[in-house]
Amino acid sequence: MDRLKVEGYTGLERDVNSNAIISTSRSAYETYMKSMEQRKKERDQLRDTVREINSLKCEMHEIKSLLMQLMDKK
Repeated sequence: MDRLKVEGYTGLERDVNSNAIISTSRSAYETYMKSMEQRKKERDQLRDTVREINSLKCEMHEIKSLLMQLMDKK
């Protein structure tokens, strides 16, 4: 892999074969990975909350149906 330093930027190199700019900063990578993990946790938490809300809606619907049946029998 042939790489050249990017002028004026520490932690950036250009791959001479693909012409891509590559970050070589370990701390930037670790920060990025932590933020990605945090976003994943937040998405999972939101998904769990939505599931719980939907479950509660179903239960409320069942309770309402049972109450309506009780009212019809009187």
